[in-house]
Amino acid sequence: MILAVDIGNTNIVFGVLDDKSLYANWRLATDRNRTADEYGVLLTELFCLSNINMKEVKGIIISSVVPPLNPILEFMSEKYFNISPIQVGPGIRSGLHIKMDNPREVGADRIVNAVAAYSLYGGPLIIVDFGTATTFCCVTAKGEYLGGAIAPGIGISTEALYTKASKLPRVELSKPSSIIGKNTITAMQAGIIYGFAGQVEFIVRRMKKEMSTETQVIATGGLAEVMSQETSVIDKVNPILTLQGLKIIYDRNQPHIGTGYHLIADRSR
Repeated sequence: MILAVDIGNTNIVFGVLDDKSLYANWRLATDRNRTADEYGVLLTELFCLSNINMKEVKGIIISSVVPPLNPILEFMSEKYFNISPIQVGPGIRSGLHIKMDNPREVGADRIVNAVAAYSLYGGPLIIVDFGTATTFCCVTAKGEYLGGAIAPGIGISTEALYTKASKLPRVELSKPSSIIGKNTITAMQAGIIYGFAGQVEFIVRRMKKEMSTETQVIATGGLAEVMSQETSVIDKVNPILTLQGLKIIYDRNQPHIGTGYHLIADRSR
Protein backbone atom coordinates (compact mmCIF):
# COMPACT_ATOMS: atom_id res chain seq x y z
CA MET A 1 0.00 0.00 0.00
CA ILE A 2 1.33 3.43 -0.93
CA LEU A 3 0.36 7.04 -0.36
CA ALA A 4 0.18 9.03 -3.61
CA VAL A 5 0.29 12.82 -3.28
CA ASP A 6 -0.63 15.20 -6.10
CA ILE A 7 0.20 18.80 -5.17
CA GLY A 8 -1.71 21.18 -7.43
CA ASN A 9 -2.07 24.93 -7.39
CA THR A 10 -5.60 24.75 -5.97
CA ASN A 11 -5.79 21.40 -4.20
CA ILE A 12 -3.59 18.65 -2.85
CA VAL A 13 -5.00 15.18 -3.51
CA PHE A 14 -3.92 12.28 -1.32
CA GLY A 15 -4.70 8.70 -2.29
CA VAL A 16 -4.06 5.40 -0.52
CA LEU A 17 -3.88 2.55 -3.02
CA ASP A 18 -2.27 -0.72 -4.01
CA ASP A 19 -2.35 -2.86 -7.15
CA LYS A 20 -5.99 -3.81 -6.60
CA SER A 21 -7.83 -0.91 -4.99
CA LEU A 22 -8.01 2.75 -4.18
CA TYR A 23 -8.83 2.58 -0.48
CA ALA A 24 -9.36 6.28 0.10
CA ASN A 25 -8.63 9.65 -1.42
CA TRP A 26 -8.88 13.12 0.06
CA ARG A 27 -8.70 16.62 -1.37
CA LEU A 28 -7.26 19.46 0.73
CA ALA A 29 -6.88 23.11 -0.24
CA THR A 30 -3.32 23.93 -1.25
CA ASP A 31 -1.95 26.16 1.50
CA ARG A 32 1.70 27.16 1.39
CA ASN A 33 1.46 28.47 4.96
CA ARG A 34 0.67 25.08 6.49
CA THR A 35 3.53 23.37 8.26
CA ALA A 36 4.59 19.75 7.92
CA ASP A 37 2.97 19.07 11.29
CA GLU A 38 -0.33 20.57 10.16
CA TYR A 39 -0.41 18.36 7.10
CA GLY A 40 0.64 15.41 9.25
CA VAL A 41 -2.15 15.97 11.75
CA LEU A 42 -4.73 16.35 8.98
CA LEU A 43 -3.61 13.11 7.36
CA THR A 44 -3.59 11.30 10.70
CA GLU A 45 -7.23 12.29 11.21
CA LEU A 46 -8.19 11.33 7.66
CA PHE A 47 -6.55 7.91 7.98
CA CYS A 48 -8.38 7.38 11.27
CA LEU A 49 -11.76 8.39 9.81
CA SER A 50 -11.21 5.98 6.92
CA ASN A 51 -10.13 3.15 9.26
CA ILE A 52 -6.75 2.82 7.58
CA ASN A 53 -3.61 2.11 9.60
CA MET A 54 -0.86 4.56 8.65
CA LYS A 55 1.73 1.88 9.39
CA GLU A 56 0.44 -0.12 6.41
CA VAL A 57 1.81 2.54 4.05
CA LYS A 58 5.10 1.20 2.68
CA GLY A 59 5.91 3.92 0.16
CA ILE A 60 5.07 7.51 -0.76
CA ILE A 61 5.29 9.26 -4.11
CA ILE A 62 4.75 12.98 -4.67
CA SER A 63 3.91 14.90 -7.82
CA SER A 64 4.04 18.66 -7.43
CA VAL A 65 3.60 21.86 -9.41
CA VAL A 66 4.10 23.98 -6.27
CA PRO A 67 7.85 23.75 -5.49
CA PRO A 68 7.69 25.55 -2.08
CA LEU A 69 5.52 22.72 -0.74
CA ASN A 70 7.89 19.93 -1.80
CA PRO A 71 10.18 20.05 1.26
CA ILE A 72 7.20 20.47 3.59
CA LEU A 73 5.46 17.33 2.32
CA GLU A 74 8.78 15.49 2.22
CA PHE A 75 9.47 16.31 5.86
CA MET A 76 5.89 15.34 6.77
CA SER A 77 6.40 11.96 5.07
CA GLU A 78 9.59 11.29 6.98
CA LYS A 79 8.20 12.41 10.34
CA TYR A 80 4.73 10.82 10.27
CA PHE A 81 5.36 7.78 8.06
CA ASN A 82 9.10 7.25 8.51
CA ILE A 83 9.36 7.11 4.71
CA SER A 84 11.52 9.13 2.33
CA PRO A 85 9.18 9.84 -0.59
CA ILE A 86 9.86 9.58 -4.32
CA GLN A 87 9.49 12.95 -6.04
CA VAL A 88 8.31 12.93 -9.66
CA GLY A 89 10.83 14.97 -11.62
CA PRO A 90 13.79 14.83 -14.00
CA GLY A 91 15.54 11.46 -13.94
CA ILE A 92 12.60 9.42 -12.71
CA ARG A 93 11.59 6.41 -14.81
CA SER A 94 8.21 7.13 -16.39
CA GLY A 95 8.23 4.86 -19.45
CA LEU A 96 7.42 7.79 -21.77
CA HIS A 97 9.65 9.35 -24.39
CA ILE A 98 9.32 13.11 -23.90
CA LYS A 99 9.50 14.88 -27.29
CA MET A 100 9.23 18.43 -25.92
CA ASP A 101 11.94 20.99 -26.75
CA ASN A 102 12.86 21.04 -23.05
CA PRO A 103 11.54 17.95 -21.22
CA ARG A 104 12.31 19.57 -17.85
CA GLU A 105 9.61 22.17 -18.50
CA VAL A 106 6.79 19.64 -18.54
CA GLY A 107 4.70 19.74 -15.36
CA ALA A 108 4.88 16.64 -13.20
CA ASP A 109 1.10 16.32 -13.20
CA ARG A 110 1.00 16.21 -17.01
CA ILE A 111 3.60 13.44 -17.14
CA VAL A 112 1.80 11.43 -14.46
CA ASN A 113 -1.52 11.70 -16.30
CA ALA A 114 0.09 10.68 -19.57
CA VAL A 115 1.74 7.65 -17.97
CA ALA A 116 -1.56 6.46 -16.49
CA ALA A 117 -3.63 7.08 -19.63
CA TYR A 118 -1.14 5.36 -21.95
CA SER A 119 -0.74 2.41 -19.58
CA LEU A 120 -4.48 1.94 -19.13
CA TYR A 121 -5.84 2.80 -22.58
CA GLY A 122 -2.93 2.69 -25.03
CA GLY A 123 -2.32 5.32 -27.68
CA PRO A 124 -2.66 7.54 -29.50
CA LEU A 125 -4.53 9.65 -27.00
CA ILE A 126 -5.24 13.13 -25.72
CA ILE A 127 -5.58 13.76 -21.98
CA VAL A 128 -7.69 16.73 -20.93
CA ASP A 129 -7.20 17.74 -17.31
CA PHE A 130 -9.73 20.21 -15.92
CA GLY A 131 -7.65 21.66 -13.10
CA THR A 132 -6.44 25.14 -12.16
CA ALA A 133 -5.41 25.25 -15.81
CA THR A 134 -7.10 23.17 -18.49
CA THR A 135 -4.33 21.13 -20.05
CA PHE A 136 -4.30 19.04 -23.23
CA CYS A 137 -1.55 16.42 -23.56
CA CYS A 138 -0.83 14.34 -26.66
CA VAL A 139 0.70 10.85 -26.59
CA THR A 140 1.42 8.73 -29.68
CA ALA A 141 0.75 5.02 -30.19
CA LYS A 142 4.46 4.44 -29.41
CA GLY A 143 4.25 6.18 -26.04
CA GLU A 144 5.86 9.43 -27.16
CA TYR A 145 4.76 12.52 -25.26
CA LEU A 146 4.46 15.14 -28.01
CA GLY A 147 3.36 18.15 -25.97
CA GLY A 148 0.00 19.86 -25.85
CA ALA A 149 -1.84 23.03 -24.94
CA ILE A 150 -2.49 24.94 -21.72
CA ALA A 151 -5.52 27.17 -21.26
CA PRO A 152 -6.87 29.08 -18.25
CA GLY A 153 -8.93 26.76 -16.07
CA ILE A 154 -12.66 27.04 -15.66
CA GLY A 155 -12.43 27.97 -11.99
CA ILE A 156 -9.89 30.77 -12.30
CA SER A 157 -11.59 32.14 -15.43
CA THR A 158 -14.91 32.29 -13.60
CA GLU A 159 -13.28 33.96 -10.61
CA ALA A 160 -11.64 36.52 -12.90
CA LEU A 161 -15.03 37.33 -14.38
CA TYR A 162 -16.38 37.99 -10.88
CA THR A 163 -13.41 40.03 -9.64
CA LYS A 164 -12.90 42.13 -12.77
CA ALA A 165 -16.55 42.90 -13.55
CA SER A 166 -18.02 44.72 -10.56
CA LYS A 167 -21.67 43.94 -11.33
CA LEU A 168 -21.25 40.22 -12.02
CA PRO A 169 -21.79 37.76 -9.13
CA ARG A 170 -20.08 34.49 -8.30
CA VAL A 171 -22.04 31.63 -9.82
CA GLU A 172 -22.31 27.89 -9.34
CA LEU A 173 -20.68 25.94 -12.16
CA SER A 174 -23.76 24.06 -13.28
CA LYS A 175 -25.49 23.59 -16.61
CA PRO A 176 -28.30 26.11 -17.30
CA SER A 177 -31.56 24.96 -18.86
CA SER A 178 -30.84 26.92 -22.04
CA ILE A 179 -27.80 28.42 -23.75
CA ILE A 180 -29.81 31.66 -23.93
CA GLY A 181 -29.67 32.92 -20.36
CA LYS A 182 -32.75 34.72 -19.06
CA ASN A 183 -30.89 36.42 -16.20
CA THR A 184 -27.33 37.31 -15.28
CA ILE A 185 -26.59 34.06 -13.47
CA THR A 186 -27.88 31.72 -16.18
CA ALA A 187 -26.22 33.87 -18.86
CA MET A 188 -22.89 33.50 -17.05
CA GLN A 189 -23.41 29.76 -16.59
CA ALA A 190 -24.19 29.38 -20.28
CA GLY A 191 -21.10 31.30 -21.31
CA ILE A 192 -18.87 29.36 -18.94
CA ILE A 193 -20.13 25.81 -19.50
CA TYR A 194 -20.79 25.98 -23.24
CA GLY A 195 -17.87 28.29 -23.88
CA PHE A 196 -15.40 25.87 -22.35
CA ALA A 197 -17.11 22.92 -24.04
CA GLY A 198 -16.54 24.68 -27.36
CA GLN A 199 -12.90 25.30 -26.44
CA VAL A 200 -12.39 21.60 -25.69
CA GLU A 201 -14.04 20.52 -28.94
CA PHE A 202 -12.02 22.92 -31.08
CA ILE A 203 -8.65 22.10 -29.54
CA VAL A 204 -9.26 18.34 -29.57
CA ARG A 205 -10.35 18.36 -33.22
CA ARG A 206 -7.33 20.40 -34.26
CA MET A 207 -5.05 18.03 -32.35
CA LYS A 208 -6.63 15.00 -33.99
CA LYS A 209 -5.88 16.50 -37.41
CA GLU A 210 -2.18 16.45 -36.51
CA MET A 211 -2.31 13.04 -34.82
CA SER A 212 -5.04 10.61 -35.90
CA THR A 213 -8.82 10.54 -36.08
CA GLU A 214 -8.60 7.34 -33.99
CA THR A 215 -7.08 9.21 -31.06
CA GLN A 216 -8.85 8.53 -27.76
CA VAL A 217 -9.67 11.44 -25.47
CA ILE A 218 -9.44 10.88 -21.71
CA ALA A 219 -10.70 13.52 -19.29
CA THR A 220 -9.77 13.95 -15.65
CA GLY A 221 -9.89 16.69 -13.02
CA GLY A 222 -12.60 18.12 -10.81
CA LEU A 223 -14.94 19.28 -13.59
CA ALA A 224 -14.32 16.46 -16.06
CA GLU A 225 -17.69 14.80 -15.46
CA VAL A 226 -19.62 18.05 -15.90
CA MET A 227 -17.80 19.03 -19.08
CA SER A 228 -17.96 15.55 -20.61
CA GLN A 229 -21.76 15.78 -20.61
CA GLU A 230 -21.61 18.84 -22.89
CA THR A 231 -19.28 17.55 -25.58
CA SER A 232 -19.04 14.41 -27.68
CA VAL A 233 -15.25 14.49 -28.12
CA ILE A 234 -14.47 13.00 -24.68
CA ASP A 235 -14.35 9.19 -24.78
CA LYS A 236 -13.65 8.37 -21.13
CA VAL A 237 -13.72 10.16 -17.78
CA ASN A 238 -11.29 8.94 -15.12
CA PRO A 239 -11.30 11.03 -11.93
CA ILE A 240 -8.44 9.06 -10.35
CA LEU A 241 -6.11 9.10 -13.36
CA THR A 242 -3.35 11.04 -11.57
CA LEU A 243 -3.36 8.71 -8.55
CA GLN A 244 -3.17 5.72 -10.88
CA GLY A 245 -0.26 7.31 -12.71
CA LEU A 246 1.59 7.91 -9.46
CA LYS A 247 1.19 4.23 -8.53
CA ILE A 248 2.51 3.13 -11.92
CA ILE A 249 5.54 5.44 -11.68
CA TYR A 250 6.18 4.31 -8.11
CA ASP A 251 6.27 0.67 -9.28
CA ARG A 252 8.54 1.50 -12.21
CA ASN A 253 11.06 2.97 -9.80
CA GLN A 254 11.06 -0.08 -7.52
CA PRO A 255 13.33 -2.67 -9.16
CA HIS A 256 12.22 -5.45 -6.84
CA ILE A 257 8.54 -5.33 -7.86
CA GLY A 258 6.61 -5.32 -11.11
CA THR A 259 4.14 -2.79 -12.41
CA GLY A 260 0.69 -3.53 -11.01
CA TYR A 261 -1.28 -0.93 -12.89
CA HIS A 262 -3.43 -3.51 -14.65
CA LEU A 263 -5.13 -4.29 -11.33
CA ILE A 264 -5.85 -0.76 -10.15
CA ALA A 265 -9.57 -0.08 -10.28
CA ASP A 266 -10.44 1.90 -13.39
CA ARG A 267 -13.43 4.08 -12.57
CA SER A 268 -13.67 5.68 -15.98
CA ARG A 269 -17.05 6.36 -17.52
